[in-house]
Amino acid sequence: MFVRRLQLRDFRSWHEFDVELAAEPTILVGRNGFGKTNVLEALYYLTNLRSHRVSSDAALVADGAESALIGTTVQNDGRELDLEIVVRPSGANKITLGGRPIRRHREVIGVLRSVMFAPEDLLLIRGEPAERRRFVDELVVGLGPGAVAAKADYDRVLRQRAALLKTAGSAMRRGGADAESVISTLDVWDGQLAALGAQVTANRINVVNAASPHFAEAYAAIAPHSRPASIAYRSAVGPAVVDEDGAPLPVDGIEQVLLTALAEARGKEIDRGVCLVGPHRDDLDIRLGDQLGKGYASHGESWSLALALRLATVELARADGVEPVIMLDDVFAELDARRREHLAEFTADAEQLLITAAVPEDLPAGVRGRRLSVEMTEERRSTVSDDSKMEEP
Repeated sequence: MFVRRLQLRDFRSWHEFDVELAAEPTILVGRNGFGKTNVLEALYYLTNLRSHRVSSDAALVADGAESALIGTTVQNDGRELDLEIVVRPSGANKITLGGRPIRRHREVIGVLRSVMFAPEDLLLIRGEPAERRRFVDELVVGLGPGAVAAKADYDRVLRQRAALLKTAGSAMRRGGADAESVISTLDVWDGQLAALGAQVTANRINVVNAASPHFAEAYAAIAPHSRPASIAYRSAVGPAVVDEDGAPLPVDGIEQVLLTALAEARGKEIDRGVCLVGPHRDDLDIRLGDQLGKGYASHGESWSLALALRLATVELARADGVEPVIMLDDVFAELDARRREHLAEFTADAEQLLITAAVPEDLPAGVRGRRLSVEMTEERRSTVSDDSKMEEP
């Protein structure tokens, strides 16, 4: 799989970007803030239908523009697919696949599979649980549109239930019909939250279990003298959602666990006005030996753990028979020489490799490919020029 063409219009700093690509390394070189990462962000958006940097699409649309365009031609096993997304700062985006409008956006999941390595990956180890949940949900994308739909539906129900809880306390204090209405409505939302949350939980546990051996192997290769590393999904409702082998219970079994937890937490939820039960409160345990990486791993160990997570993501895609597009966003500058060389060696056989760097000197000696120079105009618009092939030393 590789991206044969990428077109951007009014996407962040790019007024126009239209570049033919090939199944080879492509290196975007330019100073920080000139728009290199924006190019990779667009491809990430095509993969996951969201940005990896911001939660709102409004930031993706250039100042003064009504919308942004991300268009690509993806080649996979000799077959080409044209995918185009019109990103709007508010309201629904417009997606076309092969020139045909797509009503259910999740239908385009899987058209492009990509994995991005970025300096922000350190937050997977040192950041908050939300960072790790987002990473796991990126893995779930590989399970297909059904898994993505379950998460989207869960998020919708979670928002609506949270809105009810914000007003539930006052209604319960009034008593009477108001209290009865709140209880009745919460019963309905609890059922939906548990049913969808069970699917989300099962999907997450399955992908984490599948990634676990790849992660352990990758970390051992990066840091052979360190303690063994492991990952495991941690549900906020406890270990009752898995069997004795660590596999998820059947979905209806997880649903019952969540329903029980919701019933037990109802009083606290009404008092606090927030949802306290569900996969939106889960985490990914990343361990070195018996210790959690967060709080115990050194800076170098944290980087090795973060790299191992991304390498495991690549191996999961390969296990599905897909060679993902690999994107390295200025990551070499963050790594020491040993980790730089290991990453360069691992990605050398990628079908398509996209790299950003502030200066060519940030790249390991063996990294070569087509070089695109990214500049910034006085109007703060990004431009690109082709410097052809980087010369061999």
